[in-house]
Amino acid sequence: MTDLFELVSNLRRPRLLIRAARFGLRDYNRNRDLRRLMRQPTVPSPESALERLMAEETLLETSRREGAAHYNLMRHIEVLIAMMAEARLLPRPPSMG
Repeated sequence: MTDLFELVSNLRRPRLLIRAARFGLRDYNRNRDLRRLMRQPTVPSPESALERLMAEETLLETSRREGAAHYNLMRHIEVLIAMMAEARLLPRPPSMG
C-alpha cells in the first residue's frame, strides 16, 4: 500500500493555495468539517477519509488547471485543509536509521 502521508507531503500545488490551506488548519474541526465535506453523517477513519479527499482534490486540481467554469476555489482549499489535517492523524512509519 502506498504511504498516504507521503503522497500528501509530495503534492505540488501553487504556493498561495497551500498557504491558504495551512492557515485554515488551526480552525479545522474533524467532526464538523469532514462530515460536511464528505456529505455523510459520520466521519470515516483518517485513511479512508484521506483516500476520498485525495481523489476529489485530483479532480479539483484538474478543473483548476483547465480553467473550468465549475471550478470552486473555496472547496479546493477546504479539501486541502482536510487532507493536511487527516494526514497528521495517520500513524507514521518507523524511520530508517
